[in-house]
Amino acid sequence: MERVTRRRAQNLLESFNFAIEGIIHVLRTQRNMRIHFLVAVIVLVAAVAIDVSRLELIALLLAIAFVFIAEMINSAIEQAIDVATTSFDPLAKLAKDIAAGAVLIATVNAVAIGYLVFSGEVADRSTRLLDRLHDAPAQVTLVALVITIIVVIATKAHTGRGTPLRGGLPSGHAAVAFAGWMAATYIISDSHQFLISSLTFIMALLVAQTRVESGAHSALEVAYGGALGALVTLVVFQVLG
Repeated sequence: MERVTRRRAQNLLESFNFAIEGIIHVLRTQRNMRIHFLVAVIVLVAAVAIDVSRLELIALLLAIAFVFIAEMINSAIEQAIDVATTSFDPLAKLAKDIAAGAVLIATVNAVAIGYLVFSGEVADRSTRLLDRLHDAPAQVTLVALVITIIVVIATKAHTGRGTPLRGGLPSGHAAVAFAGWMAATYIISDSHQFLISSLTFIMALLVAQTRVESGAHSALEVAYGGALGALVTLVVFQVLG
């Protein structure tokens, strides 16, 4: 009887070990899973920092778990199909697309929950911060964008890489996109400020992603461009606003 109990305990422990090995494998081999983990850590730290309610924390944890599970199932399906097929099969592609769609639904759901939990607190804090600044005219926005473009061209001329609109350090598209996000955040002063700022930020991120996906820039060049555009615009608004 004791031997059977010990064997069951060992089998249970092995099951946990196999499960953990599966999680580690997905983290090592799947970039999206690493991104999900990083975002989850940031979200949970932010939730503790702003002291969300218990129900809000439960919603965040469920959304995070939903994304993790969908991503792992997607990875398992992809690897199983790759083992089972050695040539292109429309049904295999369809199965992969469906699994990827499940991940997309889980991610959109998590973003929506995160927005509902954090939007109120972030909106209040950002409004209090921006209310301390002067209202900036449209001319300042134009000046900020022009200076951003000049700095981008000057930097590319210094490094000798790329053209004003393609390649090199920094990404001009990302710089202008994030400069527009920062300008929109400053000039909108009504109750929709946080919503408009969030939408322009998402659009700036999409611009940055397309530059990386198209192969025109590396992630570092895009990140540098985005930071440059945002910082230049921030400085211009602080000085001229």
